[in-house]
Amino acid sequence: MDPRTLRSTFGRFATGVTVITCSTPDGAHHGATVTAFTPISLDPPLVQVALTRTSKAAAYLEGEAFAVNVLAADQSDVAMHFAGRPCSDPLPWREGATAPRLGGTAATLVCRPWRTNDGGDHLLFLGEVVEVITTDRKPLLFHDSAFHHIGNPSSEVVWLGCQDDPNTGWFDATTSFTAIEVPAIPRSTHY
Repeated sequence: MDPRTLRSTFGRFATGVTVITCSTPDGAHHGATVTAFTPISLDPPLVQVALTRTSKAAAYLEGEAFAVNVLAADQSDVAMHFAGRPCSDPLPWREGATAPRLGGTAATLVCRPWRTNDGGDHLLFLGEVVEVITTDRKPLLFHDSAFHHIGNPSSEVVWLGCQDDPNTGWFDATTSFTAIEVPAIPRSTHY
């Protein structure tokens, strides 16, 4: 598999933009721009971030607390700063419950370490969410190697009312089904 083709194909998946923040061993704040963020579980509340094994952030996150900062639409300069192109503006650092976080974000999840798993050329860091900060700011998006802004909704809320929704659908998780015996139709019957 050609790595450039695969990377380009991965880029067709539109994602939000996050900055993972943590403390270094000497207590300084550190961050890395990451698009590989996944909510994992509600109970316990877990999230996952994937970091290249050779990144500084991966070295700092092993067994340490971190924050997932979901960047707001006007924070592309912050994304670029933590991707290696420093901006001259001061960064909006804040203190979180267990790790440093950024201000001005669309949302932030502050986590304590849960587990680290092998992810090929990446490490997968799972964190247990201990604090959330949510705003009404629109998120920054990333697609095909470029930042984008969220547009107008293409429809009403799609999950609510979906028949697979365990809260409002036809059947909830406790529903059990009983097989119904259907009599065989004789072959000589034509409709």
